[in-house]
Amino acid sequence: MNIDTRLLKNEERAVFALRSLYEKYGYAQYKMGKFEEYDLYVRNKDFLVSDHIITFTDTNGKLMALKPDVTLSIIKNSKDTEKHIQKVYYNENVYRVSKSTDSYREIMQTGLECIGAIDDYCIYEVLSLAAESLKVISEDFVLDISHMGIVSKLISGLDLSIDDEKEFIKCLGEKNAHQIAEICRMAECDDETKDKILSLVTLYGSGKDVIEKLKGKFMNECSEEIGQLEMLISLLESAGFSDKIHIDFSVTNNLGYYNGIVFKGFVNGIFEEILSGGQYDKLMKKMNRKSRAIGFAVYADTLERLGETKREFDVDTIILYDETSDISMLNDAVKMMTSAGKSVMAQKQIPSKIKYRQLLKLNEKGVEMLENNA
Repeated sequence: MNIDTRLLKNEERAVFALRSLYEKYGYAQYKMGKFEEYDLYVRNKDFLVSDHIITFTDTNGKLMALKPDVTLSIIKNSKDTEKHIQKVYYNENVYRVSKSTDSYREIMQTGLECIGAIDDYCIYEVLSLAAESLKVISEDFVLDISHMGIVSKLISGLDLSIDDEKEFIKCLGEKNAHQIAEICRMAECDDETKDKILSLVTLYGSGKDVIEKLKGKFMNECSEEIGQLEMLISLLESAGFSDKIHIDFSVTNNLGYYNGIVFKGFVNGIFEEILSGGQYDKLMKKMNRKSRAIGFAVYADTLERLGETKREFDVDTIILYDETSDISMLNDAVKMMTSAGKSVMAQKQIPSKIKYRQLLKLNEKGVEMLENNA
């Protein structure tokens, strides 16, 4: 059966296209239940997009939660291996507070996870699929990339508490240079270190430009991370994404969970990210896994804010009939039109506030045209 994609919402069209994209690269669909034990999310609450969780008590007395996240469930239920790579994608509903409505919603979320013996190719593949995912949604997109390894090395000498480290990451994400300077002052770091850290706030731009600035300032401390970024940017540019890739150190994630490449995707017309991901080896370790992992999620609920293509008519044809009409004749008329690819509504009266292309009436001879708005 062919699906008329014109009838689908933006997020539904995107899900169909993304599923096809991921399967081309060998990602298998991962299916899961709607809830997990609440303890899984409590132990990893800082990893979640939202810490608002809907809970209930199961018949056995266990406290359960409607799933607010997919990644944690995949890690929990996947095999722990360092020998090969598990590639999965998902299209699942999660239950959390939506940024757009500030209330609980059932949110359609799609994405992928690459778990196991992760190497630079795996990281590149995930980044390229993130870019391709954004392209599916809109040609007018940007993928912003950062490296938590560089951030971690630069602040490692500050001896920050866990709370101060979280505050630093929050300020970097907000490009709050004043508060970062205050954190450096409280940590009594030297002027050279402070200047280097503050320079992260303003580092933004195309890959090659930022890479050269990184080499000039941080090569001694972060040569390995800069080399990896340069290689990944070069591959992405070779794949045709030169004008779509930026390096931006305001793209951050919790240092307790993320350790390497992190990234966010944006499309024109939506003010917040619609895609977010990164390498989360530290989360794997926290969950007693030896595997490494990288993945991303596409937040389908944000796509509702992209301009929907408005249909000129709600239905192609309305066929009016009454109590005396021949039901068999009516059925034949409806079947004939739907077989021709038209949408048809059989009604005894014209519904209010409905736009139709043509209005027909069934009589003993067949159907007659009453109105044609084509």
